[in-house]
Parts: sequence; structure tokens; C-alpha cells
Amino acid sequence: MQLHQLKATKNQKTKKRVGRGGKRGTFSGRGVKGQKARAGRKLRPEWRDTLKRIPKRRGYKFKSGKTKPAILNLANLEGIFKDGELVTPEILVQKHLVVKSKGRVPQIKILGDGEIKIKLDFKQLNFSQNAREKIEKAGGSIREKLKVRSEK
Repeated sequence: MQLHQLKATKNQKTKKRVGRGGKRGTFSGRGVKGQKARAGRKLRPEWRDTLKRIPKRRGYKFKSGKTKPAILNLANLEGIFKDGELVTPEILVQKHLVVKSKGRVPQIKILGDGEIKIKLDFKQLNFSQNAREKIEKAGGSIREKLKVRSEK
């Protein structure tokens, strides 16, 4: 090993010490005042500013994930269906009694408002107790009772 092959293990250059007189002046390249000009500055995290901008509302904010079924009355079915016809959610959408939500056929609940005199065959629908009684009284049948999700 020769003298020109030796390398220093420690950096010879000293760290520039600003703010102690000399050519940099009193503000030492930090600008004038403000958060970035302070000694020992700790910048405020960006997420905190974002959080401050979100509007705060009072009250209970829980929104259930459970969707409410589309509601249909017996009076709506009377003039549209013939005696002995099958009634399913898909058929109700085709006959424009119910509108799709988010591209899907929604759950439908039949309520007992109005009278029904024709015999209809219902499949994959929910019913109120009053509607169920009126349908069975008219001679209609209810097949495949739709299972409703239990609440958590």
C-alpha cells in the first residue's frame, strides 16, 4: 500500500453552521418568520389539514348497509295481471311496476292496500301479513318465500 492509495475514513468537510454571523446575515437563508424559519421546527402533517377541512356534523352518523325493499300494493297488481299468472320480481320490472336500482332487480314487498279478486301465483317476493291473507282469500298462492337478511 502506498501513500496515494490511502483514503480518509471521516469526512473532512465540516457542516455549514448558519445563523452565527458571517455572510449569511441574521435570517440565515431561512426567509423571514413563519413555521419554516423557526429553530427546531416540526412541520404539521398534511393529513391533519385534510381532517380539518372535512365538515363536522353533529348527531348519530350510522347508516345501515341494509337496503329497503321496493314497495308495491295489491291495488297496483289488479289491472295489470290476468287470472292465474305468475308474479316474480323480474316480471314486475318488465311491466314497469318496479324500477331497477344500480342495475339490479330490487327486493320487493307487497303490501295489502287495495283489493285483489284474481288468482295470482307469487314467487320470490316478501309480503305483509294483510297482503298474504288477501291473496290466499282470492285463491292465489305464494311459493318460495324470500328469506330476508337478519339484522346484525
